[in-house]
This record gives sequence, C-alpha cells and structure tokens, in this order.
Amino acid sequence: MAEFNCKVPEGFDAKYDDVNYGEMSSIEYESSSLKAPRKAVVILPAGYDTSKEYPVLYLFHGLGGDEQEWFIGNPQYIVANLIDSKEAEEMIVVLPNIRAREDSSIPAEEEMYTLEHYKAFDNFINILKDDLMPYIEANYSIKEGRKNTAIAGLSMGGRESLYIGFTLPEKFGYIGAFTPAPGVLGYTNFNVSEKGLFTEENFVVSDEYEILIMIVKGKSDTLVKGVPEKYHKVLETNGVDHIYYETAGGHDFKVWDNALYNFAKELFH
Repeated sequence: MAEFNCKVPEGFDAKYDDVNYGEMSSIEYESSSLKAPRKAVVILPAGYDTSKEYPVLYLFHGLGGDEQEWFIGNPQYIVANLIDSKEAEEMIVVLPNIRAREDSSIPAEEEMYTLEHYKAFDNFINILKDDLMPYIEANYSIKEGRKNTAIAGLSMGGRESLYIGFTLPEKFGYIGAFTPAPGVLGYTNFNVSEKGLFTEENFVVSDEYEILIMIVKGKSDTLVKGVPEKYHKVLETNGVDHIYYETAGGHDFKVWDNALYNFAKELFH
C-alpha cells in the first residue's frame, strides 16, 4: 500500500471572509425504538438548493461528547473550505448524538468507562438506519445510495463507524475511523472486557461492495494507544483494501481535524 499524503495546509480549519459557509441548524427527530426525541446538527453546503441533490456525511462524536463536540474542531470550516477550493464535493454533514438510550446526556465520570455506556453507542446502529437516515432523506434534498453516503467518527465514534459501516455495507460507501476506540475487536481496558463486535476473522467486507475505508492514528495517543494500528493490521491480513496513516498529535483535534480534512477530500467522486 502506497504511503498516504496526510499533510494539511496552514489555516485549513479557519474561517475566511471570502468563503461562503452554509447554514447550520439543530434538529430533533423521533426515535421509534427509544420513544424519545433525538438531537443532531445539520451543516448545509453554501448555496444549498432543493432543486439539486447532495451526498451526505454522517459524522460521529466520542465517548464524552454529544452532537456539539465536533465544533471544537470547526468541521463547518474544514469541509466548506475544501468545497470552495474544489477539493471536495458539495455535501451535507450530519452530526448526531450517538449515545442511543433514553437519557442521551453526557454521563458523570464514574459511568463513562462502563460496558452499559458503550452498549448505548453500539445501539445507535438501529437509530441511524431506522430513524435518522429516513428523517434526513425526507427533509433534505439528498442523493440516495451507498456511493453517496459516508460515515465517520472520532474515538468511540470511530468504533461505531467501523461497526456500522462493516455491518451495513449496502448503505455506506465510505468509512472513516479517526483514532477509533477499542471494541471492534476483543480487548480488556479500563477494567472492562468485551469480546468484540467482530472476530479478527470476520472483520471483513464482502467483495460485493467497494468501500473506501480510512483509519487514522495519533502518533502520541496515550488513550487508545495502538488500537487503530491493530485494526489496520487485521484488515491488512484479511486483504481488505483501506487507507491507514499516522499523524502528529494525540487523542485530540489536531489529529481529528487532520483526518476529517483528508477523509472529506476522498468522498463522493
């Protein structure tokens, strides 16, 4: 696999006076399984026009975040700057709360690293396919189909992107996992053990589906440590084509913004 050029230009995540930025809005949609309203933020491309159709990127937060966490890293500027410079396709970005339980608020520290909390994130697969995606399709002018639908996330959101994307390859043509958390494969960490959402042997994608997969690791990440590299090596062993790179930074937005920039450039061509 050729080395991926992951460099980003200075100011790639800044706001510029001569760039048009699209509207952002907070939405609520109903969950059929949880019987409770769910929150998300939708970023539209500049000049959004209902006579056109747009592909969609679903972008996930981490274990201690919610639908607002990504805005620490300015995704609205990163993606819009790329669109403005013709380096990315026009797209709608949807940032949902992926803590899929009745109380979707950020929990206290003592509950953060618990199996019960993790399972709430894994449950989002059902909310996404049954509730959020139909809501976005009904309320926005989108291009439907897997080649027009991407999924990505940071940390726990990266775990869920891999889980959901590999489980539902008929729905997603692009998967981004930015310093993905443990749990896709079996592990013991923070006094919690999980057998894994996949075994190493079945961590594969059917040859029927062509999927762009990107996994990113922070070189000085002391939280998930070598987990992203393990996912990469298992995919390599299993012959699953993917992009993997390591970049300067830890478990932080220096890495996640870099990853979003590079992932967005690869989408919907």
